[in-house]
Amino acid sequence: MRIVCTGALILSLGGLSLGVPGLGVPGLGISLAATAFAQEMAPDPGADGATADGATADGATLAPPAASAVIALTPSSHPSVATLHEGPARPSAAVDRPVEPDETAATEMLLPAEPEVMPADSAPTPHTDGLTTGSLAAPADMPVAAFPEITVPDVVVSIPAETKSPIATYLEGHPVPGPARLGKAEREAIGTYYAERAFMPLWLNGDQWTAGARALIATLEKAGEDGLDAADYPIPIISVLPKADRAEALAEADLKLSALAVTYARDARGGRLNPRRISALMTPTLDLPTADDVLRRLADSPDTGKALAGYNPPQPGYQALKAKLADIRAAHPTTPMVRVPQGPALKVGMRDPRVPLVRARFRLENNDATTYDERVAAAVATFQKENGLPADGILNRQTVAAMSPPSTQRLDETDILVNMERWRWLPAAFSNRYLIVNIPAYSMDLVNDGEVELTTRVIVGKPESPTPVFSHVMQHVIVNPYWNVPPSILRKEFLPAMAKDPDYAARRGYQVIRRGNSISVRQPPGERNALGYIKFMFPNDHAVYLHDTPNRSLFNTERRAYSHGCVRVEQPFRLAEFVLGKDWPEQRMRKLIGKGERLIKLQEPLPIHLVYFTLSVDKTGAATTRNDIYGFDRRMKEALGLAG
Repeated sequence: MRIVCTGALILSLGGLSLGVPGLGVPGLGISLAATAFAQEMAPDPGADGATADGATADGATLAPPAASAVIALTPSSHPSVATLHEGPARPSAAVDRPVEPDETAATEMLLPAEPEVMPADSAPTPHTDGLTTGSLAAPADMPVAAFPEITVPDVVVSIPAETKSPIATYLEGHPVPGPARLGKAEREAIGTYYAERAFMPLWLNGDQWTAGARALIATLEKAGEDGLDAADYPIPIISVLPKADRAEALAEADLKLSALAVTYARDARGGRLNPRRISALMTPTLDLPTADDVLRRLADSPDTGKALAGYNPPQPGYQALKAKLADIRAAHPTTPMVRVPQGPALKVGMRDPRVPLVRARFRLENNDATTYDERVAAAVATFQKENGLPADGILNRQTVAAMSPPSTQRLDETDILVNMERWRWLPAAFSNRYLIVNIPAYSMDLVNDGEVELTTRVIVGKPESPTPVFSHVMQHVIVNPYWNVPPSILRKEFLPAMAKDPDYAARRGYQVIRRGNSISVRQPPGERNALGYIKFMFPNDHAVYLHDTPNRSLFNTERRAYSHGCVRVEQPFRLAEFVLGKDWPEQRMRKLIGKGERLIKLQEPLPIHLVYFTLSVDKTGAATTRNDIYGFDRRMKEALGLAG
């Protein structure tokens, strides 16, 4: 390749300039064919050696060359010269005069275009600077200045491979560390988030926690205040990390803190317990945040601790339970909530897995030791003496029973904890208008703009046919509904009775519909209809809904668990006006009664929550407990490790 240049040429690579021998600039090992500088040549004006443009008679200047000055650089592997061909001399750029357009062009580097192929019999076209088109040859009468070729050895530049982040190196050989119940998808999402950050630490500055990390750790350590267990979030202690492989240990600590934050956030939204483990009828839609969303929210927050705690329910009902939990714990500040199970009597020197619990109960160090040593026995003896027991230091059945927290305290705290947990199953934010049915309270609240507009009594499912726990949206209302007998009732009640008496259903006002081998039974609209005059529909997998009832006397009883799972409402017309709007007052609705089944759509879907709260705290701090009619509290305490 030929490179044609005008003007002085200096090449550089990686910030290193290419020198030229004879100019006092050292050359570097970049193999090039030749480098030359243009020189202005002028005739000798006289004895003083001064030229008209300021050049000396026996030297060349580094002023910009004339437009006709062309340097031909040709690759060469043997000694040769680079030739400078000049056209007629022009005044030097040192003279104070306007710059001509062709002189500006002379300073630009010219890359040769592909030569034109001309017919053999065609003559070259004259060029304005004395060169012929299609050729770089100089006119024959042009003087030639020769410069020695610069020959330098090749340079091999070695660029080291990019150093990997310790976090990237750690993740190449290990999964993201964290609690065992943190799923694979969440761990992979954490790794992906770090990859997006070029595997930079999120919580460490050198080998110290950042301010954001310390705020995060403070929230994790106070997890118990929100009904969670701080032991589920063990904080990495960087001060005790080994010096060997310390970079890897710090990478693991940063990743682990992220995993703990993600676990906490998901636990705060109900992730530590699958409601379906309690009952197949507990089917809330959990709003569990993804790992990357949690880390982005924390990274963007000026207060990471507050942002993490914000995943807990904000509703007043939850906050009131949290305050009551703090009150109960404050009333027993010196008694850790540790329950030691019964077992064989323990004496000094014996080993038993219950010993760490005994140590925790008396706040003794070395909580992991399973040896019943003299310190433990002494603490037990002191306790025995204080509680009127033989002070022999032997952990027997009577001592274990006395060590357990008072029954009222234990029940109160665990009841609070399971009810706080169920608040996590609800949406983080409620809409302006919604219905909430509390099953153990046999009541329903109609809420508008955060205020309870109406509280009405309801009848819920029997213990053998519980009302399910879930959230949905109400879509329409049916006036004068048919009641299609549910398959379970049809199978258990109607079919056996109809087998003995074929007219059993008809004599009771039901319609029997046969389609091939299938049979269904329905009750036509009317005052005897089991659904009353109105039913409120929110289609769901449990096939339950709200409805009126002809048997209104049951609303006067205290415990109202009589249905097959649906919810019977005491004031159906008042409820209809609330869900349909003021265009459907009770008077208008009653005019439809007896005129056939009619469906009325809601203008906007209305959220409805079927919940199970056995304990609530009002604005004054007074607690109200309710019967655990389905036994869900007991099952939840067992699942959360709170059962006594």
